[in-house]
Amino acid sequence: MLFSYNKLWKILIDKNMNRKKLMELTQITGTTMAKMSKGRPVSMEVLGRICKALDVNIGDLVDYVSDEMDGDR
Repeated sequence: MLFSYNKLWKILIDKNMNRKKLMELTQITGTTMAKMSKGRPVSMEVLGRICKALDVNIGDLVDYVSDEMDGDR
């Protein structure tokens, strides 16, 4: 199961914010950031902290990529 965080990366660009700054604001770890970079799932708590920091909804951050597309079948 993969997720696309492309919308999150675009928001960061639009807000002129880098990933390190997001990590500082949300207190998420480098490991969590690496998971998102690889399209892996992260906890709802992490997504909630990101939403709060960026003043967005979860749907503004992430898309689900179906199993057919990610080759897990």
